[in-house]
Order: sequence, then C-alpha cells, then structure tokens
Amino acid sequence: MSELITAELVDLDLSATTKDAAARSLAERMVAAHRVTDLDGFLADVAAREAQMPTGLDGGIGIPHCRSEHVSAPTLAFGRSGAGIDFGAADGPADLVFLIAAPAGADDDHLTILSGLARRLMEPEFTAALRAGTDPRAVAALIRGEEAPEEPEREKVETGKQEQAETGTEATGGTGAAESVPFRIVAVTSCPTGIAHTYMAAESLAAAGRAEGVEVTVETQGSAGFKKLDPAVVAAADAVIWAHDVEVREKARFRGKPLVDVGVKAGINRPAELIAEARRRAERGEIATASDSDKASGSGDGDGNGSGADHAHFGVRLRTYLMSGVSYMVPFVAAGGLLIALSFAIGGYEIASAKSVADHFVWGEADSWAALLNQIGSAAFGFLVPVLAGYIAYGMADRPALVPGFVGGAIALTVNAGFLGGLVAGLLAGAVVMAVQRVPVHATLRGIMPVLVIPLIASAVVGFLMFIVVGKPIASLQNALTDWLNGLSGSNAVILGVVLGLMMCFDMGGPLNKVAYAFAVGGLADPTPGSLKVMAAVMAAGMVPPLAMALATTVRRRLFTKTERENGRAAWVLGASFITEGAIPFAAADPLRVIPSVMAGGAVTGALSMAFGATLRAPHGGVFVVPLIGEPFLYLLAIAAGTLVATALVVLLKGARRTAPEAAGDAGADGSRVTVAA
Repeated sequence: MSELITAELVDLDLSATTKDAAARSLAERMVAAHRVTDLDGFLADVAAREAQMPTGLDGGIGIPHCRSEHVSAPTLAFGRSGAGIDFGAADGPADLVFLIAAPAGADDDHLTILSGLARRLMEPEFTAALRAGTDPRAVAALIRGEEAPEEPEREKVETGKQEQAETGTEATGGTGAAESVPFRIVAVTSCPTGIAHTYMAAESLAAAGRAEGVEVTVETQGSAGFKKLDPAVVAAADAVIWAHDVEVREKARFRGKPLVDVGVKAGINRPAELIAEARRRAERGEIATASDSDKASGSGDGDGNGSGADHAHFGVRLRTYLMSGVSYMVPFVAAGGLLIALSFAIGGYEIASAKSVADHFVWGEADSWAALLNQIGSAAFGFLVPVLAGYIAYGMADRPALVPGFVGGAIALTVNAGFLGGLVAGLLAGAVVMAVQRVPVHATLRGIMPVLVIPLIASAVVGFLMFIVVGKPIASLQNALTDWLNGLSGSNAVILGVVLGLMMCFDMGGPLNKVAYAFAVGGLADPTPGSLKVMAAVMAAGMVPPLAMALATTVRRRLFTKTERENGRAAWVLGASFITEGAIPFAAADPLRVIPSVMAGGAVTGALSMAFGATLRAPHGGVFVVPLIGEPFLYLLAIAAGTLVATALVVLLKGARRTAPEAAGDAGADGSRVTVAA
C-alpha cells in the first residue's frame, strides 16, 4: 500500500459537488504525482466505467475506479467532502471518495492490494477514522494500514489469488463452531473490473457469516482471473450465493444446491438478508431458479441486481445467451469468409464448383490455389451453425450443454434449417440441460452427471426434437426468409437498410450491433443475392461511426480534447477496417451527442447501400475487400454520405453547447475544452 497513496493524494476538504468534478479533482493529484499520464484519457475511462454501474455504496462511500492505459502505476486518491457527492448509492450522497486507478495490465499483486482497501471499507472503525482524520499524512498512513493492528486469528476471504489452505478462506462463526457443524455457504462475487466491488462483496458476506455463525467461503472472480473453490468445499455446502454483475464462470459446480442469485452491490449492502434467504431455501429443500432468486432477493432494488445473466429479465438473459454463441462463431466467420472471398478474387466465382483439391491440385496453377482457399474457407463455414448452437447452450448451462448444442446444430444443417435452426437448437439444448440439472440426484452420481448422464440424455432429447418436431418447420421458415431477402427491392430494401444501420451504430460493438452482424453473417453460410446485400449494408454502416469521429476531429479540432484528437487519427484506420468500436471513446465521453449523430449517419449509409444494390461476400475487411463488393463505387459513395451526415450532426451538436464550458472556464492546458461526460 505504501506505493499506492501518499499525503499528496489526500484531499480532506474536497470542494467538488458532482462525481465528474470529484474524479477530476482527485485525478489531477494523480497527474501531479506522475501516476497518470493523460488526464482526459483517464477521466474518459473513469466515466465509461461509471456508465456501466454507479460506484456509490451505502454508508456514504464512493469508489470510482477503472483500469486505464493512461495509468503508469497503481494509485489511490482519497477525498472527503463536507457537502456530499451523489455516486448513485441508495442511501444518499457520499462523503468518502476513493479514486482507484489501475494500469490496463495490472498484475495479481496490484489487484490484491487494491482488494485489501475494498475489504477495509466494510469496517465501521476504518470509515469512522477516515471521517475524523485531520492530517493528510495520518490519513494516508491509515489507508496504507500502518496503524491497523495485526489480527492473526482472523480468517480471510478467498481472493482467488492465493492458496485457500494458506489464506483461511472459511469465515466461521463463534466458539460453538467446534462443537457442532455450522451451516455452510459457498459464494461467488464478481464485478466488471474486478477491482473493488468484487472484494467488498466478498468481505461483506464473510463478515455477515461470522456474525451469524455461518461458515461462508467466497470465490472472487475478478477480471484478472480466479482460483476455484475446493470441490470438496462446494460439495459440502448447504447453499450458494452468487453476487455478481458478470457471468459466473463454471456454474455447473454449484448445480443441485439452493441458490440466491443477485447483483454484486446486494452482496455489499445487505449480506445478512442474503444469508438468511439462503438458509430458508435450504430448509425448504428448494433449488432456486433465477427468477425465484430475483423475487426473493429483491432484484432491481438499486443494488445492481439483475445485471448478471442468470438473474436478469428474460429478454436480457436471452440476449446474453445469443451473444455467447455469436462471439464464438465470429472467428469462424472471419477466417472462413475471408478465405472464400480471397479465392473469388483469385479464381472468380466459378471456383466454388471446382473439384476437390485432395484429388486435383497443381502447384503452379492459380486456380488450384484459389480452389484450395475456397475449400478451406468452406470447411470453416461448415462449423458456423454447430458452433453457434453449441455455445448458446454453453452460455445457458455451461460445459454439459456443449455436446447437445453441437449435435443440435449439426442436425439443423442436416434438415436444412440453417442459421435459425442453429439458434433454436442451442436454446433447446441449454433448456434441456438446465432441466436435467434441476433433478435431485444422489451425491455419488454427481461426478458422472456432467460428463456422461447429462450429455447423453440431452443429446437424445435435442436430436429427437430437431429431427422430428421442429427441424422441418424451421427449415420452411428459413426458406421463406431467404426468398424474402432475395425479393427485396425499392422501399422495402431501403427500410431494412435503415434498421440495420441504426442497430450497427447504436452501441458500436454491443448487443444490438452484434445482433445485426450475426443476422448478416448467418446469410453467408448459404449466400443469396438478398443476404449479400444485407452483409454489404451492415459492414458499410458499421464503418461510419469511427470515420465520422475521425473527420469531425479533423475539421473542428477545437470541439475535442487533445486525447480525442489523438483517438481521431487512429479512428481513420479503425473505420476503414470496419472496427466500429473505434468510436466508443467518443461515445463514452459524450453519449447524448455522439450516439444519435452516428446512428443517423449509419441509417443513411444502410439505406443507400441497399438502394444501390451493393453486395458483399466477405464478413469483414472494410475498404480492404472493396474488390469483392458488387457496385463498389456506389458502395463507397454510401459510406461517404453517411460519414458526412454523422460528422455534420456531431459538429453541430457539440458546437451548440460550447457556451456552457466557456462560461465555466474549464479549458485544457492546450486551450481545448475538457469534457468527460454529457
């Protein structure tokens, strides 16, 4: 801790009244201490993290934090506010504010130190001392733990960074634990950055367990990795608590036990309630479903509940499952699609009907090489639907669902159900496995369930459903969709282009973007004129956001910070390469102006691409696959038009609000206006 905070990083009279101003004030101290290299870039990362979930905690604590490439060394800055600052906590503003800065590649030692602070914030004595301190040096020493007494007998929470036997992960109750077997709970805590909330929830649950005489063992799944709980500890547990805001990893370990499933902030703010609910579920012999857990634990109460995939509303969970499949499918699409596109560039479209290169290959013939590339790419494409189905099922029910998911996807190809069949097969496989996992079994059978019994039963059920029940109807629907795409013309095509353009630009790499992209690449598995138009419109619209921000930072430099102008130079290449995420730094800093602007530009581009009849056989590549685009000049014209529209709007909207920053006099060192968030 001695390297993380000094007296110069302590402000006992923080005058800021908003969370953005507080972050800036504390970050300026980090810059002065040479711990942060770019103030605006770091603040943009802080704002992006804050947008994921408010960082206020009950008890008057705010902990804005992030990982950032602009941080040179792990750093803490502390501010104490007399008026209080709203960080989104349910019980009101925060008077104790910690800004936690971790380098983008922070190692386990750094995260362990940071997690130590997170745990101490759960101790009333520690926060009381922070409020009473008058000397920055003494407060810095207190935060470093130099005045904290040694507690050799105190059991610690499993951090996922050290051996459980050495850290004493079991948090037990009073002296009576030796005479009787206590109630045992295993818990998992996690948050998006894995720095603060993860460990605070772990400590809070452990402390509540000690107070209640309950044995609590916690596995922290921070973003730097995690160390699994001992299987024997999991097997002996009476109940499970998940306090998480990212997907719990290897969930199958906990199947068959009563489950309380909530957001990570619920684990921090009301651990005793969660433990009591876990005991009630165990006493009733109840294996909690996700929806039951939400209801019983008060999901959506402002504690961040409902953000984990398993305790969110059905629509959110469904999107998470589908995105799991798409994320694993995309590398197959990219590799296979670009190989096929390259083969067409070398040998023409007729190369798709060439003889097998295993039987006929001539080293000196270009057509042989083109056929080789085409057939390798086609082999990669053959995995698209099974991989999609397999990993949708995996997202729902972990590894036991992989086999039935892949089997269902393969059957979807066999019955010509295509991309839609893969989606349905994955969902069916996940649902069947989840149903089987809820059946109580004897402890002696649990070891073979995930590797033998569940895959066997689920594969048979999914295979029956795909072959006999749903496969043919889905195939008919797939054919109808293909015919509809092939018949698109005029206003119908333009409307579809507008919708796809809006989806691609709304969240720039997020769920809606991925849905539109998955829809497009799914058509490449069995390309038709309509599906090739969809692929062209999707890629064209996805190029607009970074290109527009690059152009805007070039033509109206004074509207952007120094960091944004640097990002703008990189955005030229990212946009040209169809990497929509290149615009995310701009959207995170000013979402209300950037996102609507790029959506309008994307809609224009998508509509024009469809109206021009442009086609594309490659799933990626941007301007570098222009030779593979049908109507290439009109296609580039559509991209240019959308880029100009988005640029004009963002310049107009940003220019209209310059009066307010100027009145505040908040100018950067280089004369540029500094803006972190809308």
